[in-house]
Amino acid sequence: MRHRIPYPILAIVVLLAASLACSLPGVLAPPRAPSPSPTPQVVVIVATPTPGPLPPADSADSVEARRIAVYERVAPAVVNVTTQVLRSSFFWGTVPEEGSGSGFLWDREGHIVTNYHVIQGAQKVEVSFGGDVTLPATVIGADPLNDLAVIKVESAPAGVEPVEVGSSGNLKVGQTAIAIGNPFGQFERTLTVGVISALNRTIETDNTVLRGVIQTDAAINRGNSGGPLLDSSGRLIGVNSAIYSPTGTSAGVGLAIPVDKVRRVVPVLLREGRYPHPWLGIEGLGYELSPALARGLDLPVERGLLVARLYQDSPADQAGLRSARREVIVGNRRYLVGGDVVAAVDGKPTAKWEDLNSYLEEHTEVGQTITLTIVRDGKEMTVKATLVDTPESLQGN
Repeated sequence: MRHRIPYPILAIVVLLAASLACSLPGVLAPPRAPSPSPTPQVVVIVATPTPGPLPPADSADSVEARRIAVYERVAPAVVNVTTQVLRSSFFWGTVPEEGSGSGFLWDREGHIVTNYHVIQGAQKVEVSFGGDVTLPATVIGADPLNDLAVIKVESAPAGVEPVEVGSSGNLKVGQTAIAIGNPFGQFERTLTVGVISALNRTIETDNTVLRGVIQTDAAINRGNSGGPLLDSSGRLIGVNSAIYSPTGTSAGVGLAIPVDKVRRVVPVLLREGRYPHPWLGIEGLGYELSPALARGLDLPVERGLLVARLYQDSPADQAGLRSARREVIVGNRRYLVGGDVVAAVDGKPTAKWEDLNSYLEEHTEVGQTITLTIVRDGKEMTVKATLVDTPESLQGN
């Protein structure tokens, strides 16, 4: 006789059997396909040091953030320099004329560096730190030949820090260049970015020759003169001074005085009010020997500088150099000849007048004695000359 298990009891038995099958592998469990043996795991314990500062990520976002940080740190120290100059007018007599440029805070004593041509001839100078902060300024020192000047306000606004001074001796073409200034005297603290396009340019301006100049394609316009040129870390690498442009606006050729020269000149301006420039006292009238000219003048050297005239009582005069004695015509040009030919200075060949002038300006100082290699009456000889300060009448004041 069969006994049927009541349905509720049967359901409970089935549930218990299923639970037991799950908890006891291989017991009441359906057969499973064999699985591959697991790959052995190797546990490696690494001692990780505390990480140091990471280099900035090379991404567009990080570059942008870096530029923003440079601007926020440096821009408060960039000022707008406005001047008032008295000009003579045929109809109105003497009338005031306003000019503007840029500058930047050099130290916490309120000294500001700008270009000489920004404050040249100014009867009144004012400095704006932005907003309503405009302060009167006085000229402390000026160097026309290097187009640099220092002005001073009584005190800089609270929280404004001087621009960090860098170096220009190790710059490379292609490095980032950042300019901050006041183009056209209206757009305060404008930032433009480019690269260093060239180094060691020699630029002739209306009043002087600028040597060792940095060229950049960062947009520089009128009103930027005297503002800072910065590297990607916000350090000063130059003072924006001029542009090369047929239209008077930025054409991608901006020119800046290198900061190494600024570092040499500004402390002297702060101390003495002017910068002494070594002077020899030779007037060459641009006579530079070439092989053809040397043959025409029957000279034994093919390269050198013809001494045409000497300034009276100048170092060259006192050293015994001889100036020209007669005039001759070679080809279709007149030459003053018969004087000495300067072939080298301190052993450096002088094929062009710029070779001599650049050496004196960049590598000597007032009071230094130099050795000139000259050719006189067909014979080579040396003379020594002690350099003096360039007369102010020759400095473009």
